[in-house]
Amino acid sequence: MAGQKIQAPKGVSEYAPPRSSAFEFVRESLISPARSAGYQLIELPVFEDTELFTRGVGESTDVVSKEMYTFEDRGGRSITLRPEGTAGVMRAVIEHGLDRGQLPSKLWYSGAFFRAERPQAGRYRQFYQVGIEAIGLDDPAIDAEVIAIADAGFKKIGLTKYRLDITSLGDSESRAAHRVDLVAFIATLDLDEATKSRAALNPLRLFDDKRPEVREAMTNAPLLIDYLNEESRTHFAQVRKYLDALQISYTLNPRMVRGLDYYTGTTFEFVHELLGAQSGIGGGGRYDGLMAELGGQSLSGIGFGLGVDRALLAAEAEGVISAETFVSDLFIIPLGDLAKEKALQVASLLRNQGKTVEIAFGDRALKGAMKGADKSGARYVIVIGDSEISSGTVELKEMKTGATSSVKIDSLLTAL
Repeated sequence: MAGQKIQAPKGVSEYAPPRSSAFEFVRESLISPARSAGYQLIELPVFEDTELFTRGVGESTDVVSKEMYTFEDRGGRSITLRPEGTAGVMRAVIEHGLDRGQLPSKLWYSGAFFRAERPQAGRYRQFYQVGIEAIGLDDPAIDAEVIAIADAGFKKIGLTKYRLDITSLGDSESRAAHRVDLVAFIATLDLDEATKSRAALNPLRLFDDKRPEVREAMTNAPLLIDYLNEESRTHFAQVRKYLDALQISYTLNPRMVRGLDYYTGTTFEFVHELLGAQSGIGGGGRYDGLMAELGGQSLSGIGFGLGVDRALLAAEAEGVISAETFVSDLFIIPLGDLAKEKALQVASLLRNQGKTVEIAFGDRALKGAMKGADKSGARYVIVIGDSEISSGTVELKEMKTGATSSVKIDSLLTAL
């Protein structure tokens, strides 16, 4: 019907001012430590050949079996909106030969990802992530660095009420030994056919099952961490030693498996205590067979994906962030055409020095312009008229307290 409002699709996370400033701050805070550690941007398509995810992520995962947005394009190809970042990064690394240069190849990405889930607080069909991947070396010190970068991002936002869970999913030899006993244990359980089918594809998936009856049934299941061979045990011990040296506290969680099939060795998750059911704010791990599975060299890699939406919800829950944090430094009200010219000059100079400055446009009367300054939430306001231009002095008013002080226009930067 003509004129009817069109709304955003259900379950999409989108951000409009003023909250979008908080979203941007969270995203930039999560990216910043990766840049400082020499990781470089890789910008990827939001859709890929479906086979990339069925092969790379794993057919037994909920992501592939239930949650992907898959469609046929006009050329008859099966295309999927990206549900996660690592498989796409790995495809690009192989395609552009980044695995044949300086190793490790250290990359970061950010953007929208898509899963056909039931929307609820913190769980969206379109959501945002920041991620990094370090590809090419199997060094436990890299594992520690990757975890430390994630931790630094959360600390930069100001988060404190989260914990880091870590475990090791071992190498193929360790997992094969564990699988024998785990499959034998699962065979003794009374499970429905769908759950049995999932377990047949990947028995570790049952550790990730949220149903109380399955959790109870798995209470005495053999744990993979008890089956680690000497090499995997040594690697994981080294990772923990480096985390201790970095004074990053963690909790051993041997029942953690994560939701993607490609993880091996070091695996980790950050969990926030104030977010209820959707408490995971980010996680990742090592993936030793993924590159070979996607047609590349047999190189190891490790990375993480951090949820920007969840980290923002966590920051708001802790009260460390609000829309008021991101107001302008100064609001300029020009009275007359000559004053408008001067306002543009002053704003330009201050903006070049890193200040956020707004101008009252539209030739509003002083009373209306002051209302605009109030609504903008700016910290300070000045009025520029003929007398201010001739004297070179303005009254700088602090909006919160109403306090004013005379300031030379040339000294505004210092005063702010």
